[in-house]
Amino acid sequence: MTSKPCTICRGPVREFHDFGMQPLSDAFRRPGDDSEEYLFRLAVGMCGDCTMVQLMEEVDRDKMFHESYPFVSGGSAGMRAHFAGVAGRFLENTTGRGDDFVVELGSNDGTMLSHLAEAGMHHLGVEPSAGVARLAVDKGVRVLGDFFEAESAARIRAEHGPATVIYAANTLCHIPYLDSVFAGVDELLAPEGIMVFEDPYLGDIVEKTSFDQIYDEHFYLFSARSVGALAQRHGLELVDVESLPVHGGEVRYTLARRGAREVSDAVTAMIAAEERSGLTEPATLEAFSQRVSGIRRDLVAALTDLRAQGLTVVGYGATAKSATVLNMCGIGPDLVPRILDNTTAKQGLLTPGSRIPVVDSATFSDPYPDVAVLFAWNHAREITTRETGFLKAGGRWLLYVPGVHEMSEPAGAPVRV
Repeated sequence: MTSKPCTICRGPVREFHDFGMQPLSDAFRRPGDDSEEYLFRLAVGMCGDCTMVQLMEEVDRDKMFHESYPFVSGGSAGMRAHFAGVAGRFLENTTGRGDDFVVELGSNDGTMLSHLAEAGMHHLGVEPSAGVARLAVDKGVRVLGDFFEAESAARIRAEHGPATVIYAANTLCHIPYLDSVFAGVDELLAPEGIMVFEDPYLGDIVEKTSFDQIYDEHFYLFSARSVGALAQRHGLELVDVESLPVHGGEVRYTLARRGAREVSDAVTAMIAAEERSGLTEPATLEAFSQRVSGIRRDLVAALTDLRAQGLTVVGYGATAKSATVLNMCGIGPDLVPRILDNTTAKQGLLTPGSRIPVVDSATFSDPYPDVAVLFAWNHAREITTRETGFLKAGGRWLLYVPGVHEMSEPAGAPVRV
């Protein structure tokens, strides 16, 4: 276990779990490509001063977010509905003010902003990955192909004026250099404007032992306490929080310039709950680490036993999260011969590090396997509702969050076995 200076406050970050050497979570490979794979040590620690949980090593952003970045925000019906709701709230709260301007950081394929574009609202997406940015442009979304920082923010303000809302979803946790991002926020945000961002919540990750939320792109795991400290360092204030059910548990944080808005009771309540649960206590994080090690042992044992029984096993969902669990556990094609996914850009490729073939999820029933490991467990309700024929055919869903267990029926209520 090692330590390092915190990227937020320079306090001491003490490591609490090491997942071993890992590939980039979205670096899918073509069959036959035997070139050397980029690997880094995936380990996570917590700052003893500001309590920010973060990776111990940083991966160059250009290695992760590039022309062929395969993740799309609108890849599931559930997330499309979620972002439609976000857009609806922005439209409801800003309609009638001609100077309103909404900027989304990491706008991806424009799933959220497309609703604002259709409504004629002044908007801009900031997206460095050219491939997904083109998808947004095709939807009528205005996009700046760049990383967001003080320089790009100044250019945006000069052309469009100050932002009423700066929004980000599953983006800020990706960015180690948050000082430069918040310098951009200070440059662009209107005096009475708000910054709204939503990311995986440390409390949910620890409670559910959803360790696969930790991978190269998720540099930070936020809590209300650490976000409050982060905001304060940059002349902002955490004024509201809202728990979200998406992606296995997220929180939507709302920041404003210090003193510009009243702090909601929800902020006080969430920070108090974190203190009561001991969320950032070393003993809590050590217990989390021990549970992760137990899941590693149990999942490998379960898959080895299924193979010994001669049962057919597949994976479902070639997610970024699956890279962590597959490579941590040393799971390859011998235990999971293929993984089904509906993302066209991933089909026909091999998973990072583990090199398991990714095939079209439309082939799931041709024929059904005996067991499917649900790597996309955060979309369990949507997937198991769509794939009801699997259980009817005698199939078994195998999950590993919060522990290794089978799902007894579609749309929830997992039962440990």
